[in-house]
Amino acid sequence: MTADLLGNPYTARTIKLAAVRNVDTVATLVHYPAKSPGKGALLYVHGFCDYFFQTHVAEFFSELGYDFYALDLRGYGRSLRPEQLPNFVTDLAQHFEELDAAAELIRADGHERLVVMAHSTGGLITPLWAQARRGRLPLDALILNSPWLDLAEGWFNRVIGTALVRLIGRWLPKLVIKPSLPPTYAHSLLAAHHGEWDYDLTWKPIEHFPVRAGWLRAVRRGHAQVHAGIDVGAPVLVLCSDKSLLHRKAWEEAAGHADTVLDVEQITRWAPKLAGEVTVTPVPDAVHDVFLSAPAVRERALAAAKDWLTSRTSL
Repeated sequence: MTADLLGNPYTARTIKLAAVRNVDTVATLVHYPAKSPGKGALLYVHGFCDYFFQTHVAEFFSELGYDFYALDLRGYGRSLRPEQLPNFVTDLAQHFEELDAAAELIRADGHERLVVMAHSTGGLITPLWAQARRGRLPLDALILNSPWLDLAEGWFNRVIGTALVRLIGRWLPKLVIKPSLPPTYAHSLLAAHHGEWDYDLTWKPIEHFPVRAGWLRAVRRGHAQVHAGIDVGAPVLVLCSDKSLLHRKAWEEAAGHADTVLDVEQITRWAPKLAGEVTVTPVPDAVHDVFLSAPAVRERALAAAKDWLTSRTSL
């Protein structure tokens, strides 16, 4: 355990994982201790082209009594190594190894109760993990922040395009499908543009890392699992914006008040497939990461999460 880049009292633990094609592979578990962790632990998992830097989220849930942890997955953020392709796996289940390890470390810290909170691609990976570990994972609740549950494209790309990606991704997994994504979302976040946040642009580039065929194939396979129906074995809260503004290549004011990455109607449609108890709460004017929205908006999002957890006395 070492001091984390976020400064005291944040600490970081490097989790050594099985090597992939003789390349050393790690994940990183960040910890922000609660003064009185009477509620157990909360584990945060980021999305694509992302890593944990949202200190206000850690501090909010710490004040509620949750020992706060955040996991930088393999190939992301603190865990990215020079010899690795950023943010690249060919099966989302590869991430289960670090999620298992993080849960075990959290249990070793003395926590019997665990809430998992995940954003975007993390909001797809973690339900699949919970489904795979159901009955063995002490998961008390799952909070998903704009989970990626479908491809935010038209019918042709979702159906025909997916069939092509499945074929290409199998044989040419590292082939770049999209070299970059529009900067609109990043411009809504960054203090240097139209937002209020600063973060490491080598880990979270403005135009994102390349989207590769094998990774997108893995994501679409995950979407198919969700669409068929899974059960994470715990209550689920889904937070998302109340509207989307998609496929914009340049900044416009409305981009600061909408999800410019995912289709919120798809999120609302597929969320009930995650578990027997799912609560979907749209947050008016939120951006893709609802907790990085404008101050009043993110306060509503955090309050919604708090109220939902409080309504379950065991949480």
